[in-house]
Amino acid sequence: MLKIRTHIQLSILIFSGFILSGCNVSKQEAPVFPVEDFFRNAATENFQISPDGYNVAYLKPWNNRMNIYIQVVGEDTSKRITNSINRDITTYIWANDNQLIYIMDETGEEYYQFYRVNIDNNEQIQLTPKEKVKFYIVNKLSDYENEMIIMMNKRDPQFFDVYRMNVNTGELSLLQKNPGNITGWIADNDGVVKIARTTDGVNTGYLYRNSESENFNPVIVTDFKESLNPLIFTEDNQLVYCLSNIDRDKEALVLYDFKNAVEVEEIFEHYDADIEHVLFSNDGKPIAALYAQCKRYYKFFDPEWEATYKKISSKFKNHEVYISSIDNSEKNLILHVTNDRTFGTYYHYNIDSAKLTKLAEASPWLQQEYMAAMKPITYKARDGLTINGYLTLPYGSEAEDLPVIVYPHGGPWNRDYWEFNPTAQFLANRGYAVLQVNYRGSIGYGKEFLEAGFKEWGGKIQDDITDGVNWLIEQNIADPERIGIYGFSFGGYSALCGVTFHPDIYKCGVSYSGSTNIFTFFEAVPKHWEPFKEMMYEMVGNPNQDSLMIYNQSPYFFTEKIKAPLLIAHGSNDTRAPFSEIKNYIKLLEKNGVEVKTLFKKNEGHKFNNEENRLELYRNIESFLEDKLKGRKSM
Repeated sequence: MLKIRTHIQLSILIFSGFILSGCNVSKQEAPVFPVEDFFRNAATENFQISPDGYNVAYLKPWNNRMNIYIQVVGEDTSKRITNSINRDITTYIWANDNQLIYIMDETGEEYYQFYRVNIDNNEQIQLTPKEKVKFYIVNKLSDYENEMIIMMNKRDPQFFDVYRMNVNTGELSLLQKNPGNITGWIADNDGVVKIARTTDGVNTGYLYRNSESENFNPVIVTDFKESLNPLIFTEDNQLVYCLSNIDRDKEALVLYDFKNAVEVEEIFEHYDADIEHVLFSNDGKPIAALYAQCKRYYKFFDPEWEATYKKISSKFKNHEVYISSIDNSEKNLILHVTNDRTFGTYYHYNIDSAKLTKLAEASPWLQQEYMAAMKPITYKARDGLTINGYLTLPYGSEAEDLPVIVYPHGGPWNRDYWEFNPTAQFLANRGYAVLQVNYRGSIGYGKEFLEAGFKEWGGKIQDDITDGVNWLIEQNIADPERIGIYGFSFGGYSALCGVTFHPDIYKCGVSYSGSTNIFTFFEAVPKHWEPFKEMMYEMVGNPNQDSLMIYNQSPYFFTEKIKAPLLIAHGSNDTRAPFSEIKNYIKLLEKNGVEVKTLFKKNEGHKFNNEENRLELYRNIESFLEDKLKGRKSM
């Protein structure tokens, strides 16, 4: 199986031309599509090919929940191999040619369990304990099809020990007990745990040993602002490909010698953006590095793969081509072809024959011709910092005097991309211009831009969002009397900051799983985040030393400033923004005469994962915004 290691996720995107779609649109409005068209479960998604290239697995709804199906390549019939009825299955991997491992959270509390299913007889077993324990895969061990390396905090919720797991039985063999300061483990291609990541709360260090018979020894220590992120060992297990911003502003792909604590070679650094993903071949060599500016681009290191990229992309003008899976032979690919106006279509592609076979559309009910174009924008913040973002205008509309929904991303250490965004498309379909801002503190723009957001949760980050709104007003795109703000997680916190600290700008706000009080945010930090608390104090603020700043950046304490009506959606099992805090906040809102509507779900956590809850959320948002901003509404 092709080895893929990335800084953010196990994936790679290949792109064709980046011509903005929708430039020559009709003046006719798009039909008002049902909420279900945007937020129901996909018809099919997440196709992955087996290591031997014989079978394809994918997710498809059954009894209103996403389950795993299997189909022989080249055949039309398929069979379901899982029977989840309470929660969607969203993540799985091929363990070997005959078995898959899927991951599922039963309660919304983010305690994900590992399950193994055999594709021949549908036999399923739970591989990990039923207790509230966290698990992470350290190394899938492509050369050892019945084993993988995982880390787990069963012994102590604060610390992760590392184990070798048998995927047939779930049997665990302890490889290394965490002495108390280890936050991550890295194993080589043979499953030997050679690298340990340490922290004292602020500084990150790496320990290294050359074999299991040796002790771990210190290699390098950096503060949390500088990163050295191991991706994969070279084929001989001697050197490690890493993403690093040490002595540079942007994260670059480097080759690092942990034994001698030295960077051997810089493979690639982009002048304007961090590297986000790297694709490796079976022999451990980098094929391509992905970076994102206003859109995503690739730097290829392998000429044969570059030729394959060009051949594939020529078939899909103005689309992104996502390579979701490759078999062991590196000849059979699963492609996800998409752009800013569609969830996309899945294909099987054989490199030798150049044969392309359509497998399925993710959301065949969506009418791409009526979706809105997502356009990259740039403006200056009040202190001169360049801010990038995206503007989605309703299909067929003039960019003038429009109702606007400001839609800040979560994180805050995340970012928005040029891609199909169902929320942006839904809002645009309802007649709203949608503004997405990659405010300071967003990832992908380098170390300096990230650090500019430290201790600015309720400060300059919110100024960047406000400056984007003012830019829209200055451009005559926004109707100043019809501006709302909506966000999830940190975006929900930003929505509350907006209506609280800028009451004359926003006519309404929607907070979905947003925090209201930074003090209680720290009190709710889960045990396994404890080692990073000092770092979080540097990035967010220290509740003791920065108490006045945190107080002034917490909407919880300023409900008397709010003029705009609010819609607040929250799951009672949320472990990041405690539900008890939200209930107290709503009491304060009501005491101060704020109009507030609520949507609470007992079977959800930080995010509404069940389809029926997600649909109810967006029906509520639709009605709320239509009432407050006079947008369009489905019948």
